[in-house]
Amino acid sequence: MARDYRKIRAWQLADDLAIAIYRATARFPKSEMFGLTSQMRRAAVSAAANIVEGATRRHSKEYMQFLHISMGSLAELGYYIGFSERIGYLDNGLAKDLLSLHEHTARTTHALMNYIEQSQSG
Repeated sequence: MARDYRKIRAWQLADDLAIAIYRATARFPKSEMFGLTSQMRRAAVSAAANIVEGATRRHSKEYMQFLHISMGSLAELGYYIGFSERIGYLDNGLAKDLLSLHEHTARTTHALMNYIEQSQSG
């Protein structure tokens, strides 16, 4: 039976992060619509969507694969947030808030991965 992804804290945070990224990038220059804006949105949605897809998998090993992909998307997004701040697209306060939510999401996703690994070996 599939896990209800809506109850997974890592997904809840990743979903919140994706929404925050969409809102933040709406302020980016229109010239970035197919560049940085698109890349940030894709990475943010990928982080959440891979948790959803993994939750539907029957075996923990498959679930872990999708969580690893989610973590990769989060790492990519973390870079984009910092880069956007450095080039002046995000002000320091918003970048700090996004990075805080990003780090919380990554820590929670990593904790979920550790939990799954421990339940496999025990």
